[in-house]
Amino acid sequence: QVQLVESGGGSVQAGGSLRLSCAASGNMDRWGCVGWFRQPTGKEREWVAYVLSGYAKGYSDSVKGRFTISRDNAKNTLYLQMNSLKTEDTGMYFCAARSTGSCTDGNYNYWGQGTQVTVSS
Repeated sequence: QVQLVESGGGSVQAGGSLRLSCAASGNMDRWGCVGWFRQPTGKEREWVAYVLSGYAKGYSDSVKGRFTISRDNAKNTLYLQMNSLKTEDTGMYFCAARSTGSCTDGNYNYWGQGTQVTVSS
């Protein structure tokens, strides 16, 4: 059974930073895509960033230049460094993993339980 456990969420003022972590059970090398999604309250879940097994990365336009995704396969951990946070970044953040397929749609095989990020003005 694959488990993904996020941590690092919290409350921060606009302009601040947070670093999210996602600890994965098993070998992260086996997954083609690992990524971060977020879901603001009352809105649909949206893709934020992904990193491929070959370390190529992609970001949504809304976070490009402010967020950095990284993976440490030796530690089976995924990270999301979030800088210059805005109030619109508020939401529940989920990490997810899949073996094949698009890295930007929501059809991932495995999901964490989420960690809340709240950005205040």
